[in-house]
Amino acid sequence: MNEELQMILDMVQEKMDNTIEHLDKELASIRAGKASPRMLDGVMVEYYGAPTPLSQVANVNTPDARTIAVQPWEKQLIPDIEKALINSNLGLNPDNNGEIIRLNVPPLTEERRKGLVKDANTAGENAKIAIRGARKDANDTFKKMLKATEISEDQEKNSLGDVQVLTDKYIKKVDEQLKAKEVDILTV
Repeated sequence: MNEELQMILDMVQEKMDNTIEHLDKELASIRAGKASPRMLDGVMVEYYGAPTPLSQVANVNTPDARTIAVQPWEKQLIPDIEKALINSNLGLNPDNNGEIIRLNVPPLTEERRKGLVKDANTAGENAKIAIRGARKDANDTFKKMLKATEISEDQEKNSLGDVQVLTDKYIKKVDEQLKAKEVDILTV
């Protein structure tokens, strides 16, 4: 296989890896009724005039299955962190005792669980679309190379097969992540 074909395959694999990474982040932000520090990954705090991820200005942990504890490294940040948590649309109310902020994660209703499964499936479908898009871009590139006689028909056929193998592998990864998240959401 020539270098250019391998480069294209590497780019396709990188795009698919990035898609899986993005899906992982999206699924982590869907709360399953259990407290998880990753639920706060998207929360940004105003820190000396710059929006900063919460994890960079505070220690975030889960003392139990229903509570997230946020302990800022600087006490004067507590009001800013509390404001950021309220504005984050997580639906969690911060409880501030002057030193630590606690977030109680309420149990999910059956209806809400089904809605979250639907959200997870939507994120999974978007990931599959992105993976198929990467496949289509690569296939189009191989067809153009064949037309321009940069590669032979056999090389094109082999490359199309390699991209399909990658696509199948990554679609399977998406399905596995969705299955695990669905079990996580539906487990009471």
